[in-house]
Amino acid sequence: MERIELQVNSDMAGKRLDVALSACLEDLSRSYVQKLIEGGSVTINGDFCCEKKQKVKDGDVLAIEIPDPEKLEVLPEDIPLDIVYEDDDIIVVDKPAGMVVHPANGNWSGTLVNALMYHCAGNLSSINGVIRPGIVHRIDKDTSGLLMIAKTDRAHLSLSQQLAEHTINRRYVAIVYNNFKEDEGTIDAPIGRDPKNRLRNAVILPGAKGSDSAKEAITHYHVLERMGRYTLIEAKLETGRTHQIRVHMAYIGHPLLGDELYGPAKNKAGAKRQMLHAKTLGFVHPVRKEYLEFVSSLPDDFIKVLERARRE
Repeated sequence: MERIELQVNSDMAGKRLDVALSACLEDLSRSYVQKLIEGGSVTINGDFCCEKKQKVKDGDVLAIEIPDPEKLEVLPEDIPLDIVYEDDDIIVVDKPAGMVVHPANGNWSGTLVNALMYHCAGNLSSINGVIRPGIVHRIDKDTSGLLMIAKTDRAHLSLSQQLAEHTINRRYVAIVYNNFKEDEGTIDAPIGRDPKNRLRNAVILPGAKGSDSAKEAITHYHVLERMGRYTLIEAKLETGRTHQIRVHMAYIGHPLLGDELYGPAKNKAGAKRQMLHAKTLGFVHPVRKEYLEFVSSLPDDFIKVLERARRE
């Protein structure tokens, strides 16, 4: 049994209990959160609440108890995949927004791993265990774009080494709030678990509470287009911390449009998710040792929000 506590901030205040929890617990589906609420696994300020529509208030302390998984078995599922490249060693997939990368509580099916297990007939790297076969790196559920998958342990070790050495070319496109005075910049600020809300990450500077566990995080960015209250940017990851771009951009006053966890809860541009797309992925093939680079087109929902942002 895992117990998680978080405190409601002003951005989450006024939301339904199930909406607030599922927004913070990205690996849990909303239907699973509702099941936990209705089953008496959630408290507000220490009092049990079984009403999923209950509105939360600023400062409320929410606690949720997540049962241990009954089994650790990942079943293959015939789910369509947008495969950009594949050979005997690796696969590059263009993941749609809304798809979870690997199984977790509340998301034991419908994930990218379930689809890969079916497509590859189970022939994936075993280094990351039963739940994450072949997964070398991940992107958030509501982030779209390119991911590399290892079919063999040899390929997995090579790609992991390239990640550790910061030699993989990972470039993202994002729509963020507010205008930039500069055309480009670098954010070099360590990221760790937010001491005020363990469901979020945050920039934690040396000497601050939690700094001992914070890890180096470096993001390079440059402006692609200015749209008044919004800006289209490209961000290049030098490191790969959880939520790195989302945390870093919020830290410098430019949260991602549609990112309810690190930015405003509502937006007028129609964004239903954080506007973040893993557009470019380049790495050295683990066996052939040649450089490969792939580019993904912006998905339709991203383009529609971008057009609204330009009009607004």
